Amino acid sequence: MNQISPLAFVHPEAQLGDNNIIGPFCYIDKNTVIGSNNVFQNGVTIHTGARIGNGNEIFPGASLSTKPQDLKFRGEETECVLGDNNSIRENVTISRGTASKGRTVVGSNNLLMESMHIAHDCEIGSGVIIGNSTKFAGEVVVEDYAIISANILCHQFCRIGGYVMIQGGSRFSMDIPPYIIVGKEPARYMGVNLVGLRRRGFTNEQIELIHNTYRLLYGTGTRAENIARIKSELQVTPEVQRIIDFAEASQRGLIR
Repeated sequence: MNQISPLAFVHPEAQLGDNNIIGPFCYIDKNTVIGSNNVFQNGVTIHTGARIGNGNEIFPGASLSTKPQDLKFRGEETECVLGDNNSIRENVTISRGTASKGRTVVGSNNLLMESMHIAHDCEIGSGVIIGNSTKFAGEVVVEDYAIISANILCHQFCRIGGYVMIQGGSRFSMDIPPYIIVGKEPARYMGVNLVGLRRRGFTNEQIELIHNTYRLLYGTGTRAENIARIKSELQVTPEVQRIIDFAEASQRGLIR
């Protein structure tokens, strides 16, 4: 049975699972689908198009599936998809999609800290930590297990690789490949994320190979030349292939 405060509004067309707690002054709009065992603390707003999984905790002032801040949006029916077991802290805002992709997606087991913003059509993986007041513009992609610190500004269409650590206050408009640390001003490559990789169970041999891959990738020569050197000089393990694939697919260029 759901526990719904008499001071909350739940649209009669909203679809709710079981054992949800909906606190006072929450607003849940029509065309929303919510799973089970979620906690909506006071003052949470769930707009039309939200698709929320199970076991999430959403804190006061958070607003999910908001109308996109995009002048090209024409009221098309789009979605904001949230997975399971996320912690969405105070005043977080997540926009729903536009005609471009049709949905904004946030995976599972993420921590989204206070006042951060995810714009339309972004794709956030799982196991991601995003710090206070960080802002993602539209159509940003964040892969699994990225750690993104506070007060970061990310340009639209950027891609952030998995297992990265981005230092607080960074601003960037290029792609950040996996397994590395990025920081300083202007934001740039600062080495392999040794602590993060060890915490995630990467062996010393894997980490050393990742390090050598970046030694070549960020060496002299064009990106294509450096990738060719990686393929010819190093053992192409799944981790190395992931770096190669990311670099070859980059549209905005890799952060330097």
